[in-house]
Amino acid sequence: MRWVWTAAVLLAGGPAHGRPGAASDPSVSEFWCEVLEPHAAEVASIVARAKAAIARAGEVDDDDDAIAQRARHLGKAYGMLRHARKLSPENPEVLRLLGVTADELGETRQAIDALETCVRIQGPERAGVEVTGRLGMIDLRLGKLDDAIRWLGYVQSPLSDIDNAVALVDLATALAARGDMARAIDTLANTVPPQMSYLSDPLTLVSFALAVHYDRDEQRAAAVEVLDHMQGALQLELGPRTQRVLAAMRFAPPEDTFYYHALLYEALGDFTEARAEWALYAQVPDAPWRRRALDHVAAIDAARAAPARRAPRAAPPGPSRQSAPVPR
Repeated sequence: MRWVWTAAVLLAGGPAHGRPGAASDPSVSEFWCEVLEPHAAEVASIVARAKAAIARAGEVDDDDDAIAQRARHLGKAYGMLRHARKLSPENPEVLRLLGVTADELGETRQAIDALETCVRIQGPERAGVEVTGRLGMIDLRLGKLDDAIRWLGYVQSPLSDIDNAVALVDLATALAARGDMARAIDTLANTVPPQMSYLSDPLTLVSFALAVHYDRDEQRAAAVEVLDHMQGALQLELGPRTQRVLAAMRFAPPEDTFYYHALLYEALGDFTEARAEWALYAQVPDAPWRRRALDHVAAIDAARAAPARRAPRAAPPGPSRQSAPVPR
């Protein structure tokens, strides 16, 4: 569930201070702390309550009322954080939380304003992936590929946690959309070790994204090799683990969710679900990898038709995970 990752990103970070370090520096007197941060206590209280609301949003189950419940919790946090910003306009944590919460609520302009202000105050390196990665994600959604690549290029240690892995996949997506598939593949491949005896969640996400990009580049053998390595490391956990990490993605463009899930179902041998996902992707107008999706649909149909051609009088059995050939 993507909201679990979102809540983790939102809740990361240290205590709120109007000017970084002032309230925690023992050399600064209480008087000067009050001068520099006159609302520090109130802001800290607001941030704590906002984080609690954000945490509740992340705990909402996936049911019919989930969207409304999440929106209520995040809306409450958003209102509190807007007030906190008025009290402490240069508080990096308030700006970070406000920007990400605004983006989750669809308030894109307000999100960009808060996040870019945070970068101006802290610098892109100190702001962290929850700020620069989010700005890159927003620009990717808006089709501003050069800006997305610039922001996502600040991501460091891409396999240290899931939000870094998400930003790395977004960077590869932006590069591929700009026509630089070779660099997109290198961005992912350079972080995947040649021998994978264990796959963390971040490495699972990056590895599977690498397989997707190989597939889109028609390097079919390379895509299958990555998937085989993942299968060897994860065994029966390949499906559940990959599904879990894909839930951390907010795909841009959104139809990428069909492509990623189609390739996963295909790797698992579930060709009925795979064909449905490939078809959904191919139905999207101007989908950039539509031809590849149709290639997969044709391969699945051909694999299903083969038994009928060999034994026309017998009803062909449906494809199984064990026996059906993987379309290449």
